[in-house]
Amino acid sequence: MRIDAHQHFWNYDARQYPWISDEMKRLRRDFGPADLARELDRLELDGSIAVQARQSIEESRWLLRLAEQEPRIKRIVGWVDLQSDRVEEDLAALARRPKFVGVRHVVQDEPDDEFMLRPDFLRGLGKLKQFDLTYDLLLFPRHLPVAVQVVRQFPEQKFVLDHLAKPFIKDGKISPWDRDIQELARSANVYCKVSGLVTEARWGAWQPSDFRPYLDLVFAAFGCPPENHGPERGQVLRTRRMSRVHRPALCGFVAV
Repeated sequence: MRIDAHQHFWNYDARQYPWISDEMKRLRRDFGPADLARELDRLELDGSIAVQARQSIEESRWLLRLAEQEPRIKRIVGWVDLQSDRVEEDLAALARRPKFVGVRHVVQDEPDDEFMLRPDFLRGLGKLKQFDLTYDLLLFPRHLPVAVQVVRQFPEQKFVLDHLAKPFIKDGKISPWDRDIQELARSANVYCKVSGLVTEARWGAWQPSDFRPYLDLVFAAFGCPPENHGPERGQVLRTRRMSRVHRPALCGFVAV
């Protein structure tokens, strides 16, 4: 099975999606299951994992409702307030739905770079394993040293790094991202999802070669399963959403 490992739905509202900047104005419209179906057909993919784009538990419930209507939405990574006193109750309710497999918090938007080290957040994070849920790390490069501390504190918890922690591709800058990503990869409970790279490149002017230094490093650090083998052979998960990227730049790596 070949899937898009990271995609979003939304009914666009500027107040709810402030991260969609003028540079991304083409995204300022609704995206629903019909849009997904067209892309899956175009790229000959079997399904997708839908990931939260709003920080509300209603977002998780809404994504699950969409997944009930569209069988090609294979799994959901939603949002739960991990700092809430009722986090265990909320996780239990969502985890009863088979398609709900993980939780993500938009750490990159938190003003405190050490947000993930807050005791209440760590307490909530520690609840995920009992429900067999993953945690998606949505970070900027400056957050990687904190992420290293967190994943080592929970060695039995599975973590998935989104978007390679958004390296500075458009600037051609690789350090200290390269050092920190390799340090994170030392933890066997961390997986890396190759996704969202175009938004970090030069919009409208990028070339596949722009991504190669970052991809080469990630595949070397996390390991990469050979073609036609499943994810148990390596720790890199990738999306295949943009055919101009995945065909020339990611050729020879497995889709999971």
